[in-house]
Amino acid sequence: MFKAAFTTLGCKVNQYETQKILDTFENKGFDIVPFESVADVYVINTCSVTSIAESKSRYTIRRALKNNPLAKVVVTGCATQMAINKKESMDGADVMVPNPNKLDTLAYLLEAFPELENALNDNVKQNKFIPAQHRSRANIKIQDGCSIYCSYCSIPYTRPGMVSRPHQEVLDEVEKMVALGYKEIILTGVLIGSYGPESGSHGPDFEELIELIEKIDGLKRIRISSIEANQVTDRLIEVIKKDSSKVVPHLHIPLQCGDTQVLKDMNRPYDQQYYIDLCKRLYREIPDFSLTTDIMVGFPTETDERFESSVHVCKEVNYLKAHLFRFSPRFGTPADKWGDLVKPEEKQRRSKVLGEITRQTAQDHMDKFVGRTMRTLVELKETNNGMLKGLTDNYLEVVFAGPKSVLGNLVYVKLLSRQGNHLLGELVEVEEKTEKNLSKKFIPLLG
Repeated sequence: MFKAAFTTLGCKVNQYETQKILDTFENKGFDIVPFESVADVYVINTCSVTSIAESKSRYTIRRALKNNPLAKVVVTGCATQMAINKKESMDGADVMVPNPNKLDTLAYLLEAFPELENALNDNVKQNKFIPAQHRSRANIKIQDGCSIYCSYCSIPYTRPGMVSRPHQEVLDEVEKMVALGYKEIILTGVLIGSYGPESGSHGPDFEELIELIEKIDGLKRIRISSIEANQVTDRLIEVIKKDSSKVVPHLHIPLQCGDTQVLKDMNRPYDQQYYIDLCKRLYREIPDFSLTTDIMVGFPTETDERFESSVHVCKEVNYLKAHLFRFSPRFGTPADKWGDLVKPEEKQRRSKVLGEITRQTAQDHMDKFVGRTMRTLVELKETNNGMLKGLTDNYLEVVFAGPKSVLGNLVYVKLLSRQGNHLLGELVEVEEKTEKNLSKKFIPLLG
């Protein structure tokens, strides 16, 4: 039997798509093995959001060939699409699958190497659904494509077109995941708040889709992976804050920069005050709300003075977590023409400043919940010292002692103290136990 290995760089959308590709390989008869194993085929779902992500994508090809120099290497994803756009090859890759066609990766491989298909034991499993994660939460992709065209971002060029999945297809997938024992689903997409009938939902908009998902029996938590500030509507806030809501009190709202002029240069659809006002409203109206974000440093028009605006916003809105990254010119974007004007050492300094501030705001936020008993979804793996860990509804990481029987289940944990960037807790009650039929297939996430 031929062996295939998979790995993912980048976002939750990529993670979801990798699993869909893996399903087609397994249904065709491939034996799925960890990426560090010797395999006949390596599939790499690449990322191009920064130059570092793009370099990691190319390095991962070399890692695969180090495992087996005779293997077939297949690449897809955003870095692959960027290379295609630039009419470049990716050294070591045998097959480059365009991003819009990535779910047909197996077909591209078999077309390039028909001898594989001749040797495969075609074992198509009709109506078999292989669960999508080795985690306790399930990613559900509902939308693809972006129409904002931020001046620094390559995504509109690597994921062209705005597409919403038909809502019944989404609901059917959520029901399957719940039947497999998952308690939480994470709604993912590139511009998730744009979900709607204009791009293919066949009826509901984003808020209406969430309300339909909430009606699915057995589903306990709905998490929104990332949403733009201007798409956090009054209706969405009402959906989250209602007493019966299954949507958790946590949103990831990218800031990118705290300076209004830089935001304008970035072609971001909000200004500083709009963002701050929105965040303060969310804290005010949604009990136990937590906020996470993405912030870029070193954009070409970000002067020292304008960088201080990002410092100001970070102090004002009290992030639980912030993903900090440094500007790098992306081929074909408007900002590419402006060059990389901020020196690397200055980008490093700015990143360090924001890192220190957001670490402090995270600790201050966690401290507010010490002494509380909160619902927690236990991860499927124990820590190195045998403790359990999980995430509260509002995205606080908790470590506590407990039996293995609660892995993957919802429990109530009393938060006793903070230790660094997580909380220590005590198991109080198990909400309910579910025997999970989870896949053993492991897809390592890079980046």
